[in-house]
Amino acid sequence: MPTAENPVALVTGASSGMGKDIAERLLEAGYGVYAGARRVERMVDLEKIGATAIALDVTDDASMVRAIDRITQESGRIDVLVNAAGYGQYGALEDVPMAEARRQLETNVIGIGRLVQLCLPMMRARGSGRIINISSIGGKFALPLGGWYHASKFALEGYSDALRNEVRQFGIDVVVIEPGGIETEWESIAGQSASRVSGDGPYGDMVAKFRKMQGRKAPPPSVVSDMVMKAINARRPATRYSGGLAARPLLFLRRLLSDRMFDRLVMTAFR
Repeated sequence: MPTAENPVALVTGASSGMGKDIAERLLEAGYGVYAGARRVERMVDLEKIGATAIALDVTDDASMVRAIDRITQESGRIDVLVNAAGYGQYGALEDVPMAEARRQLETNVIGIGRLVQLCLPMMRARGSGRIINISSIGGKFALPLGGWYHASKFALEGYSDALRNEVRQFGIDVVVIEPGGIETEWESIAGQSASRVSGDGPYGDMVAKFRKMQGRKAPPPSVVSDMVMKAINARRPATRYSGGLAARPLLFLRRLLSDRMFDRLVMTAFR
């Protein structure tokens, strides 16, 4: 269990993928780690190496309040908050039910905002803290079939910029991590979502081409963990870090090309 002497980190989405790898790296670095996720049973391995697993659903306000109350009582501090919980709701915008669109925004944006609200008083009281928001290169450009996912990441980018300038006066840093393709469950979940929502309708051909694009060899979650640890250890962290499959060339092209030119580049993959 984290103690008052150790720096304390809360990592959301810690039951798999990037979140789990980040939690492991923080434990190795000597942090007391609270690993939060809905699927507590999938964090037994983290508990065995020293993490404290807590039930945390970022779409459930009561769940978040209980988690922060527990951390406050047990440790009295949160030095690092890593918002790694998230998923990709895919399907044509015409087809995605609005209830699923709302859940996408609740998970990828609103839940992060609420958790930050709950953590900030402890960080302000200590005069320090790092908030690490896991965004995506998909927060800088949008692909067909991922409209609500991209909307959530675009929103997270803007939210993080505003937050950074609000809390810097209290010694708190806000950093955005923008991964490209990473070897996690994310790709299969997004592909299955696209097929379920739009696979049999007028966008079926587009979904089939999207599914064929999947399966490319991507780097492991440690690429993201490396960026997170770099941001945490830096005396003055950058506002953004990017890495992963095709991340830097695509971000460069998005800055370089006009909207229409980038659209043509994107749509070559769907021909």
